[in-house]
Amino acid sequence: MHYPLELQFKFWALSPQLSVTDAHGSLVFYVKQKLFKLKESITVFGDAQQNNPLYSIKADRIIDFSASYNFTSSSGVPLGSVKRRGLRSLWKAQYDIFDGATVVMTIREKNPWVKVMDGLFSEIPIIGLFSGYVFNPAFVVMRSDGTIVMSLEKQPSFFSRKFTIKQLNQLSEQEEMQVLLSLLMMILLERSRG
Repeated sequence: MHYPLELQFKFWALSPQLSVTDAHGSLVFYVKQKLFKLKESITVFGDAQQNNPLYSIKADRIIDFSASYNFTSSSGVPLGSVKRRGLRSLWKAQYDIFDGATVVMTIREKNPWVKVMDGLFSEIPIIGLFSGYVFNPAFVVMRSDGTIVMSLEKQPSFFSRKFTIKQLNQLSEQEEMQVLLSLLMMILLERSRG
């Protein structure tokens, strides 16, 4: 893949949908989240027409704060999972990326004060409309030894939600896919912020 990747939510869609494009503007993923499901179910497509399913992401339980989201290929091969770190994520968003039962990487929010300021700022009438332009969350993906391998940052915007994903260190093909699918799931879970 050609980094940086740009992730953008569809503004007018009823169900959450987003597209991921590479540095050349080519579509990498198109993600559509199903509405009104007790258990999260997300399909990652290779095209905007949603004819080419590449991956699926499914929760392991009905609506739960610390559910695990399992990734599988279109042929049903397990690729890993991501899980929010329960109550720790109330203050500072943190997710663990698993390969089987082993935590291989962690996604962490860089600055939890951005979430606090965004929440306060967005409650102010009229001025609160600009919170999406001023307060922009950022996340890093790191190995267990502390090496940062990727980053995700929200870009300033008034109405749409745009994010940039940058690769900062080498990853195997499987690790790269685990990280990207984890970031997609995390963004869908955290979309109400920023």
